Amino acid sequence: MHPRNNALTCLLLLFLCLGLVSAAPQSAPPPPPANQTQPAAPAGPSAPGQTQQNPGQAPATDNGVFVFKKEVQEVVLHATVVDNKQHMIMNLGRDAFTVFENGKPQVITSFRHEDIPVAMGIVIDNSGSMRDKREKVNTASLNLVRASNPQDQVFVVNFNDEYYLDQDFTSSVPKLKDALEKVEARGGTALYDAVVASADELKQSRLQKRVLFVVTDGEDNASRESLEEAVKRLQEPNGPTVYAIGLLGEERQKRARRALQTIAEDTGGIAFFPKTLDQVDEISSAVAHDIRSQYTIGYKPTTPTSAGGYRTIHVEARAKGYGKLTVRTRSGYYANSAPGQGGLN
Repeated sequence: MHPRNNALTCLLLLFLCLGLVSAAPQSAPPPPPANQTQPAAPAGPSAPGQTQQNPGQAPATDNGVFVFKKEVQEVVLHATVVDNKQHMIMNLGRDAFTVFENGKPQVITSFRHEDIPVAMGIVIDNSGSMRDKREKVNTASLNLVRASNPQDQVFVVNFNDEYYLDQDFTSSVPKLKDALEKVEARGGTALYDAVVASADELKQSRLQKRVLFVVTDGEDNASRESLEEAVKRLQEPNGPTVYAIGLLGEERQKRARRALQTIAEDTGGIAFFPKTLDQVDEISSAVAHDIRSQYTIGYKPTTPTSAGGYRTIHVEARAKGYGKLTVRTRSGYYANSAPGQGGLN
């Protein structure tokens, strides 16, 4: 190498060490590889016209289906509103509603009025006295499914002195029909056990809205669970709404009627007592309409759910142009209750 070149090289190296010259022109950093995920930008206020998801909303979506996020401490209510003539009112806005927990007003954190998919258990009495009633009851149950949201997930439990999961969650009407036709018609009536087990089975679904459709013709005479314990289990957070049909004879009327009314009304549902078997199909259509016409209201309790205990719920609705409105929803819930294991075998 030429001696002058050596001297120049040494001089340049000295300047580099002192930071007086740059080794190379600055250039933009290379883009990350195609399969590398860039870190997300910090969250900030939404731009005008954009909606920022409220982290307190229990309902979320999964491929367009509303599901329930267990980690969110929001109480979700499904409410039906009727006027003094029992006509459904289906055009109210969020501001029409006031929610009270233990008598204290709560801030509504989420509100929807739309037909969303439901996780539903069809729970049918299979005791000996139901033998002649099952054909029309089965038809009404299938018509309930047909009139419901096509994305509903439905299972069938038949019960006598035991309960049987004869069809797991499905939207297939033929499969549900096969399950309903598994009629043994024997033994006693373990209604409370079947309802509690079916409520646990609903926890296997990720759908946020849950319903039990129960049909029986008699008083419970075989359950290990009591009526009070069954109602308590149904009143866990996000427990199901129960719609019950009692095909009751006069000798069983009083106690059986009280049990079905308690189970249904405390969960925000309705108990029906048709005078004839022919009315069951009409009732199933009314139930389908009720389910698809409800308001979904969420709120974060002012008293944290971690404090536990039973909380009463009362919802009022007022709107210009309407007289007295009645809101039907669950009467309360047990906060921070231990979840059931869930599932039927």
